[in-house]
Amino acid sequence: MAGEVKMSSEVRAAWLFVGPGLAIIFLFFLLPIAAALLLSLTDFDLYAVADWHNLRLVGFDNYLHLLRDSLFWKAMRNTFYFVLVGGPLTVVVSLAAALMIQSRLTRFPGLFRTAFFAPAVTTLVAIATVWRYLYHPNFGLLNHALGWIGIAPIDWLGDTRWAMPAIILLSIWKNFGANMIILAAGLQSIPESLYEAARLEGAGWWRQLRHVTLPMLAPTFLFVAVMTCIGYFQLFAEPFVLTRQGEPLNSTLSVALLMYKEGFRFWHMGYAAAVAFVLFLVILAATTLQVRLARRGEA
Repeated sequence: MAGEVKMSSEVRAAWLFVGPGLAIIFLFFLLPIAAALLLSLTDFDLYAVADWHNLRLVGFDNYLHLLRDSLFWKAMRNTFYFVLVGGPLTVVVSLAAALMIQSRLTRFPGLFRTAFFAPAVTTLVAIATVWRYLYHPNFGLLNHALGWIGIAPIDWLGDTRWAMPAIILLSIWKNFGANMIILAAGLQSIPESLYEAARLEGAGWWRQLRHVTLPMLAPTFLFVAVMTCIGYFQLFAEPFVLTRQGEPLNSTLSVALLMYKEGFRFWHMGYAAAVAFVLFLVILAATTLQVRLARRGEA
């Protein structure tokens, strides 16, 4: 009997500690998700804001319209292009920077760590303003540098072929510093004895990287890759600020930017909610695929 009373008191104490956290998760996470899902099944628009009687339940019509919308598929292609090209490049640059600052040959590693990490904590609006001048077709520093090697000036933000690569370059520069810090922490956790054993076996730098560093860094590498993938699928701020909301000719229009336009420019809130849930399913599928491939590689 005493044991049951003690157990019930422990359960009550546990609920007292866990309850506030669960309440916050329900109010600010689960409830908004449920509301957005319900919103995606309606034709909520500006008329419904004025009078709730104009709100109608349309079922899956928003999703069916989404699948027939050529603009949505263009935004999806742009987003996948950004993720599949920019994501791996960002991770590779992050790994290279982490290896550099962890190298014994690098003097003042703290200075490099601070310099590389600074863009990650800098306001994107300020960064975009500077990079717009760098990309300027007539006065940009980048085109001046290309002119030194005989390449004609490029309209980076006005040409449909170069607008997305320009955004990818900006995103790599801005985001690799945060990943670098995580990978550098992972490198510090690798025992030095493994490298000593590899050197005794005659392994050079490249073989140590392949057979010691990368296998031991696999969990950290997976975390960085998944977080980069999730963040890049939500591409919004870069094209919104840098290319005037998806221009030229929607060549930089992303799914998140399309969701913003439909919801807050045209007030098609139900349709925008449907776009959001499709994007969520895409991110979930991509993350699940990455985790399964990583586990299969470990096996």
